[in-house]
Amino acid sequence: MEDVSVVTSATAATSSSEHAAAMAPYIAEGTKRASAAGNRGPLQLDKSGKLHPDILNAYNEKGFYIFEGVIGAEELDSLRADVTNMIDRVPVQPGAKVDAKGRPAMGLDHAAEPYSFIKPLSDPFGGTGLLNGRHPVQMIQPEPEDDVPNDVLFLLRDICQAMPACLRLYGHPQLLGIAEAVNGSDFVPYTEVIFVKQAGRGGAVSWHQDGVTHWQSPNWDLGIHGFNFQVQLYDTTPANGLWIVPGSHKLGHIDIKKRVEDNGGERLPDAIPLICAPGDVTIVNRQMLHGSFANTSVDQRISITIGFHRRASVLGQRSALAIEGSDIYDEQRIFERSAVIAVAIDARAQYFPNETRYCYQPFVGLEEDYRWNDDTFERVIRNYSTKDLAI
Repeated sequence: MEDVSVVTSATAATSSSEHAAAMAPYIAEGTKRASAAGNRGPLQLDKSGKLHPDILNAYNEKGFYIFEGVIGAEELDSLRADVTNMIDRVPVQPGAKVDAKGRPAMGLDHAAEPYSFIKPLSDPFGGTGLLNGRHPVQMIQPEPEDDVPNDVLFLLRDICQAMPACLRLYGHPQLLGIAEAVNGSDFVPYTEVIFVKQAGRGGAVSWHQDGVTHWQSPNWDLGIHGFNFQVQLYDTTPANGLWIVPGSHKLGHIDIKKRVEDNGGERLPDAIPLICAPGDVTIVNRQMLHGSFANTSVDQRISITIGFHRRASVLGQRSALAIEGSDIYDEQRIFERSAVIAVAIDARAQYFPNETRYCYQPFVGLEEDYRWNDDTFERVIRNYSTKDLAI
């Protein structure tokens, strides 16, 4: 079993302000590296309407791309409103049945708790065996200010069930077109969550690679573990955002613990921050070495995270991240989870009737059975995340 003993460069308690000050020079250098790295710009298509090959090649080379201005103002407002409402309806504390206003908390009827809480500025995965031990290093965990609550919101789940705007986003034709370009026309879902990095409170996500299943596979290649989109609802800064090591998706399974130890701490010198404006969308290879630091800044980050796989990478595999049980991902399981895409496409088409809808090949000819309505909400959307495809 992998050694997941805690490794951290923190030798004494670090205050929130001390952490922010210590991060400042690293942020300045990282911002320069990010500017030099490029791999960002508007979404461009070729003459056939497919993702432009220059962008696809740039993504394959460096393992990431930042698509600027993909989500328009109207849709961004709807997403913010739905997410704000869900955050307002979180339980007043972990395990509570009511929100801060005494109303029934949202999600009480979900099969699984749709919220995750952590201690403020903590690193909940680092140095633990959680998520198959893929986070072997613990980030610095600064001491929060005195007026911060004991538990803070960290993740929102079941977002396509809880928020109509997120379901519509899931059917976005341009994002699904990118998924097809990267993973093939029979691409399948992974999962969807929202990371909530509150200003002065948001926790760290220690350095890791997402994929866990195929590292020793004879068919291993750069894309076998899929990718994640992140749709940014607000400005994403070096202090609150995701950091990546460009090109690290090519290196196979990295000894992260040794890499951090050899560096003398968590601030890896070749990492860059993904700096985004509201409405930008990042794509990051799930084999990329990436993470985020405790958010001791004055800016929040809310990132809608949507993952997709190649179908061949998932078929016949078993859950490796303890997200939704240990079932084998057979044809039926993949079909049922992929049906959420079909319903999302129709939900979007009903809301944006003048937009060209995406054609999802696995459900061609089945469109009438997967219209967005009360029946498909109960049959397809309710508790859909219990069928996630985690490899």
